[in-house]
Amino acid sequence: MGKSTRLQSALLLIFLVTVWGINWPLTKIALEHTPPVLFSGLRTLLGGIFLLIVALPRYRKLKFRETWKIYLFAALVNVILYYGLQTIGLNYLPAGLFSAIVFLQPVLVGVFSWLWLGESMYGLKLIGLILGFAGVGVISMGGFSGDLSVTGILLALGSALSWALGTIFVKKVTPIVDSIWLVTLQLIIGGFVMTVGGSQFESWTDIDWNWTFVLCLLFIAIFVIAVGWIVFYYLIDTGEAGKMASFTFLIPLVAILIGTVFLNEPFTLSLLVGLVLILISIYFVNRPRQSVMKIT
Repeated sequence: MGKSTRLQSALLLIFLVTVWGINWPLTKIALEHTPPVLFSGLRTLLGGIFLLIVALPRYRKLKFRETWKIYLFAALVNVILYYGLQTIGLNYLPAGLFSAIVFLQPVLVGVFSWLWLGESMYGLKLIGLILGFAGVGVISMGGFSGDLSVTGILLALGSALSWALGTIFVKKVTPIVDSIWLVTLQLIIGGFVMTVGGSQFESWTDIDWNWTFVLCLLFIAIFVIAVGWIVFYYLIDTGEAGKMASFTFLIPLVAILIGTVFLNEPFTLSLLVGLVLILISIYFVNRPRQSVMKIT
């Protein structure tokens, strides 16, 4: 990988971690003005419609008859299950604990990419993945109080598993389908299903269409959902899935830092310890492996 490519990847990583970190506090603000399932459906559907403007000039690359099953499966694991299980699961567990379990995803991606994509796995990388997950857990310790719900834990694990499987699936099918159309259709299909589902159980009249909500919705739909997923898949496709996924450990850290600065949430010792663990994790996962033994 050349210097310009590494710089481009680094800038895209910074963008992705930043906007996906901002997503959590913005979502928290938006949910004060809207029912959760309708909001999940709206933000993904709007993101897909926004990308459709970009995708339409590439209509020759759609090849829907040959690839429609890929689009449906991607929508199922990356949108409907990933976002849907989150929305339901947050009713059973504190947000901190739930997000900590969801960020088991980079560990799962590291293992799945070793098993199914033939990417390397070695002791230091495995330790790094575990440390990253531990760092997220330490950061989220504030949400560990109270009774634990088995249902909530299972839903969080399901969300992490669907995201990990979706990441590996997209990595495998990238040579077959156009990436822009893949993201566009998974968002439109998944967003449509969640919007229809939300309409059955929630009321549109409960949405307060004020400027705060509209701006949050538009920012999340365009930058977090539409642009964010394209950047994520680009980084996964151009690098090792396990290594790229390890950087997503930074997302809850960014979310909490933003909450500390703008929402007056406390800066704690657990945040500092978690930051150190995450930085060590990313170093271990991305360290050149010449001096370590590869697991076969």
